[in-house]
Amino acid sequence: MNIRIISRILSLLALLLMAESSFAFCGFYAARAGSSLYNQSSRVVIVQDNQYQSVTMASDFKGNAKDFAMVVPVPKILKRHQISVVNNNIITHLDNYTAPRLVEYFDPSPCALRRMYRMAARPAPVRAPRAKVSGSKSLGVKIEARYAVGVYDILLLSAQQSNGLVTWLRQNNYQLPKGAEPVIKSYLAMGLKFFVAKVNMQRQAKTGFAYLKPIRITYHSPHFMLPIRLGMLNSNGKPQELFVYHLNRKGRVITTNYPNVKLSTNKEIPVYVKKDFGSFYKAMFENLVKRNGRRAVFLEYAWDMNWCDPCAADPLSNSELRQLGVFWVAQPKKIANAKASQRPMPVFRGGGSKNVFVTRLHLSYDKAHFPRDLAFKATNNRENFQGRFIVRHPWKGKQSECKAAKIYLTQTLPKRMEREAQTMANLTGWDINSIRKRMNLIRSKSKAKKTGMSNQSTGSNQVRPTQVKPD
Repeated sequence: MNIRIISRILSLLALLLMAESSFAFCGFYAARAGSSLYNQSSRVVIVQDNQYQSVTMASDFKGNAKDFAMVVPVPKILKRHQISVVNNNIITHLDNYTAPRLVEYFDPSPCALRRMYRMAARPAPVRAPRAKVSGSKSLGVKIEARYAVGVYDILLLSAQQSNGLVTWLRQNNYQLPKGAEPVIKSYLAMGLKFFVAKVNMQRQAKTGFAYLKPIRITYHSPHFMLPIRLGMLNSNGKPQELFVYHLNRKGRVITTNYPNVKLSTNKEIPVYVKKDFGSFYKAMFENLVKRNGRRAVFLEYAWDMNWCDPCAADPLSNSELRQLGVFWVAQPKKIANAKASQRPMPVFRGGGSKNVFVTRLHLSYDKAHFPRDLAFKATNNRENFQGRFIVRHPWKGKQSECKAAKIYLTQTLPKRMEREAQTMANLTGWDINSIRKRMNLIRSKSKAKKTGMSNQSTGSNQVRPTQVKPD
């Protein structure tokens, strides 16, 4: 076989592979599933570099700000400069950038194969009023420091006994939930202190904002962990959602004391999901949580902050990263004033070169399945990963246009749509026939009778598409 024939065969195989994957590199972003889908959820950003840690905490607190109180175990007494507030828009930007996403593609005309043969050979383009201190000494509680930070009055507490600390907090109008004492006792046994925040209503009223800004604390500690047990005490009985965004210079972050599971990704699902990607994603994630015994931590995104493909949002700017505690990226003014030879090379949509790797972890947790705080480890794994789902719009032509069109409409497309329906049912646990109905799929009863096969015996029906409704 001569070289020219072999070359044509290889080009044809490449084209067929491209057609089967629906030209996976020439679609565009459609939607994203961010943390806003969930109620009773918290978002935590952790910047870690050796023993340096900067932790930004944001919750979906709803209610009167006067009822807000945050009690967080910390490894040491913090100085005033180690506490700050962060603009909530930065957290939302990071959430959008790392969110699982839906991408969509459009099937090309099956009659245009010859034109696509030629395209296959071309290289693809790269694309504080003071808190009352009644009885603190008698209860063994010491106020180590107090600060006014934004709208918050901050106290740093140490204590000798958990019951004394719980009593003191309640006497000073901190509404601790039932069951707090044994959890606090375990943290005291570890030598931890307590960071306590309440809203100063006078300062809050002056801001004119109805929401509370996230709080950021920075410290040095050899322990890379996140205390989650206190937060469980506020649960209404339902599992809580936690999104943890890790930023470092090293690579992907994993948990060391719970199973790490990658999110299902690159799954082709029915086109109608585009209209309500959020509902699909919540059902899919809950089904995945159940399958893993409600004890796993799920990886939703891991990527170099310099770029994205496809982008659910632009990467964070150096200014935003520095506000989260990423101290090693250059300040914008320093970049602007630097000599041309010293400026970082421009990168895709990044707004300046940066050595930041982001890991997004998601867990649905409760006391029964997450009895221990989360322990983390930064790895050298810089392999990119994203939760990504695909919808493929069918070609809208007619069978009469060419022989390939007939094969596409009567064989290729029905089989693919059935696979999408089964994938959807497997991911979500939803009824397969309900999914088929939404997709306008109709059973070919005569064909099923001839073959003697049924849905129960094969898990699949021969189907033919009716006219697919456009979005």
